[in-house]
Amino acid sequence: MIKLGVTGGIGSGKTSVCNVFGVLGIPLFSADAEAKKIMEVDAGIMLKLNTIAQKNLYASGTLDRAALAKLIFNNRTILEKVNSVVHPAVFSIFHEWVEKQEALYVIMETAILFESGGSKMVDRIVTVTAPVEERIARVMSRSNITKEEVLKRINNQMSDSEKIKQSDYVIDNSENAMIIPAVLKIHSDILKLID
Repeated sequence: MIKLGVTGGIGSGKTSVCNVFGVLGIPLFSADAEAKKIMEVDAGIMLKLNTIAQKNLYASGTLDRAALAKLIFNNRTILEKVNSVVHPAVFSIFHEWVEKQEALYVIMETAILFESGGSKMVDRIVTVTAPVEERIARVMSRSNITKEEVLKRINNQMSDSEKIKQSDYVIDNSENAMIIPAVLKIHSDILKLID
């Protein structure tokens, strides 16, 4: 079964692109959503996160995401430690999920496909791009964070140009771009690989 990785920086519009693949009936595994989930329910991971943070991130009963974000986006070492705890667990769940799928191909969506090592688990990669100002506006409209915080997150992720170099496909998701034809072209290309 072919595994397609869909990545792109924060606010690039990965979810919109994946929704189009969803309409085509392609199963989607959101690594970012899975990571959020396991950080709330996996006792071993929760304990390791508290150890890395050197404080109880779960004092209120749920993960203090703002405190974790503040730690990881201000300290690359902490970010790498958190990733080394969370990503192997997410990838293990992904492998189990793939085994249960019956589609011709599946999608793993994640903002940090290359940084996490997830790129080694997929056969083809799509990078979704959009102008930085559009990305900032999108993130600020959906999340309660400042422009400076969005820029900090963008700067913590691999640049679009680096992602593009390692990708098989690029979808421009700026306001005037048409993502449906781009997705249909990739879909058709992957179906040809399967035949």
